[in-house]
Order: sequence, then C-alpha cells, then structure tokens
Amino acid sequence: MARENWTIDNIPDQTGRIAVVTGASAGLGAETARVLALKGARVIMAVRNTAKGEGVADAIRAAHPEVRVEVQRLDLASLASIKRFAQGTRTRLTRLDLLVNNAGVMTPPQGQTEDGFELQFGTNHLGHFALVGHLLPLLEATEGARLVVLSSMAHRFGKLDFDDLNWRHRRYKASRAYGDSKIANLHFAKELARRLGGNGPRVTAAHPGWSDTELQRHSGMAKFFNRLFAQSVDMGALPTLRAAFDPAAQPGDYFGPRGFMEMNGAPVKVDIHARARDADAAKRLWAVSEKLTGVSY
Repeated sequence: MARENWTIDNIPDQTGRIAVVTGASAGLGAETARVLALKGARVIMAVRNTAKGEGVADAIRAAHPEVRVEVQRLDLASLASIKRFAQGTRTRLTRLDLLVNNAGVMTPPQGQTEDGFELQFGTNHLGHFALVGHLLPLLEATEGARLVVLSSMAHRFGKLDFDDLNWRHRRYKASRAYGDSKIANLHFAKELARRLGGNGPRVTAAHPGWSDTELQRHSGMAKFFNRLFAQSVDMGALPTLRAAFDPAAQPGDYFGPRGFMEMNGAPVKVDIHARARDADAAKRLWAVSEKLTGVSY
C-alpha cells in the first residue's frame, strides 16, 4: 500500500474544467467544492438547501473573489428533482469533467423518500444512480471525465436483502440500513466501471475515514467518539480528491485514509470488503435500481 503524503498540491490546474459536487452545502462536499474552485474549475454545488449552499458559496467567494462557484437545487430523495437538475445541467453545459457523488444521509430515523424508498438507500444509492444515468451522456462527451462515488467504512456492515431493500417487512435498523446504502454505492461503482469497459468517464470510489462532519448529526455515539478519532474535514476530503485526480487510479479503485483502521491519515488506495466484490450482487442491484428509478443506462 502506498505511503506517500498525497495533498491538494497534487491536483493540477483545473481552469476550463467543470465539476458538479452533490451535497456541497456542508462538510466534505463544501470542502471538495472549495478546493476544486481554488484550482480553477467552474464548480456547480448541487444541494437540497439552496440558502445553505449560497452561504457556503459566498464564503468561498469572499476569500477568493476570482473563483467560479454556483448553486443549483438537487434533492436526491426526489426522482423528479433529480430529473429537473439533470435536464437543466444538460441544457446549460456542453461538457462535464467531474461528477462527485458526495451527498448522503446517515442513520436518520426511519423515513421514506418522495418516491417511497427507504430514506438512506433511496438517497445515497438510488438518487445518485438516477443522477448518473441522466448525466452520463454529458460525461461520455467529455474527454478525460471522472466520476467519484462516495462510500464509507460502514460498507463492511452492509448486506443487501434483495427481498426487502426498502425495509418494509423487517424491523428497521438505521445503522444497518446505512451500511446497506454504502455497499450499494460500491456495487454501483464497480458495475458501472465494468459496463464502461475503459470507455467514457473513469469511475472511482472513496471514503473519508472518520471525519467530523454534519453527516453524523443523527448519531450520538459518532459525535462522542469524534474527539478521539475524527480527522478534520480538509483531511477527510482528500480521498475523494485523490480518487478524482490521481492519474494512476484505475476504474473501480477505492481510496481512503492510510491510518489505523482507515480512520484518518493521508489518502491511499484501500481494499473493499469481500461482499462488495460480489459481481452477481452488483448486477442484480443494477437491474433492480433501473426498475425502481425508471432510469436505464
């Protein structure tokens, strides 16, 4: 496993390039958007709460007036919102160099998306599945385009129940549902990379380790242990950025912190759990995802 200290200094100038970052109104997404803007990219912050997103964008502009950041509404818990965002993006843009699937929810009380999916599976996986499906033609039309899928250490606890993906017949366990959504993210990244076969955008994945972000607001235990294990948001964003820009990254590669149990440290290529390497499960999830979202690739 590589031991070098990869930093944002390894990111080349991004002038003339366009990036979309979902969930950029706080935490890792906000930091990812900030770094991309500082590197010269035109950054589209795709957020559910546009007022909050504008606050982040204003702060970035205040510190660096020359940057190009804009805020667009995207609710990944609504297939209609995803379609509107994607249609608007494809109308306004002729290229898309980078899409970062960063947004997500973590261990909220049991709930459903607008379309009746379990909230975490529906937002973290199905929402991004639909978004990529709508934006893939734009990515495919852009030479050197990249797609980064955010997963989590929690994918190791995920085990999809294909008979009850939306938790309608089981006793709900928020942490298990979160792990399921995160292993689904890796199944998606691996299967899309396989389907593209080296053509179109390069698909990679990443996880931030244990990072102190707003994502943990529903988890009292996570907030308690932050003081012991959590790394800063700027460090937590580095695996995402390395997955997006490391020229040596291969389709399906997965990046995370190099420290103890991958909780913190510089970003390196890391392994995924054996269940996340199940190609049959990935293909089955793909077929189910197309059926549930109505989005075919």
